Amino acid sequence: MTIDPDVLTTLPPKPYDEARKLVTDGDILLCSAHDPMSRLIRWATRSPWSHIAMAFHIRDIGRVIVLECVARLGVRAVPLSDFVSRTSSGVHPYPGRILLARHEGMAREGGAAREGGAHLRQMSEYAFDRLGTPYSNLETAKIALRVAAGRLNLRMPGRLSPDDEFVCSEYVARCYAHIGLPVPWDGLGFVAPADFANDPALSAVAQVATR
Repeated sequence: MTIDPDVLTTLPPKPYDEARKLVTDGDILLCSAHDPMSRLIRWATRSPWSHIAMAFHIRDIGRVIVLECVARLGVRAVPLSDFVSRTSSGVHPYPGRILLARHEGMAREGGAAREGGAHLRQMSEYAFDRLGTPYSNLETAKIALRVAAGRLNLRMPGRLSPDDEFVCSEYVARCYAHIGLPVPWDGLGFVAPADFANDPALSAVAQVATR
């Protein structure tokens, strides 16, 4: 179901250890933060959501890893414990709230997804293969223009379309589209965290207490 913007006030935060046990591969982390870049995304999209990432279990070493795309660094992997503790720029404690959500397309795979189903494997390979994808000045400028176009309700010119330079939500959207689960959006500016929250296929699992 579509995620209500008030979910962060109506759903009490779960302690980290409890929330961590609820994570399944391919789950989505929707963030609502208050640092300057997050405020820009929220302003551009007129929504409470500023960032999005994906979580995966690396069971052989007992870790939950978050894949995200962030300014200056590009696509990176961090432990979930780190993700809920600080922003990519090092602001600590995390200046906002984080929601764990699940796409029904992944939930339908149930045990098969947890055991390494074909869709999950395809998504994982696609997502991890883009680790380390860097930003260039030109790519950063293209991202800024997409953000501006979204705020002005302008359709995104083809020459501004993302190649391997992403904002966080474009990266996650590509990963989901790779396994046939496209995120509905209006084609204005860029795929935003708010587009995921508005997707009827997404549902809230828990609010994760930040630390």
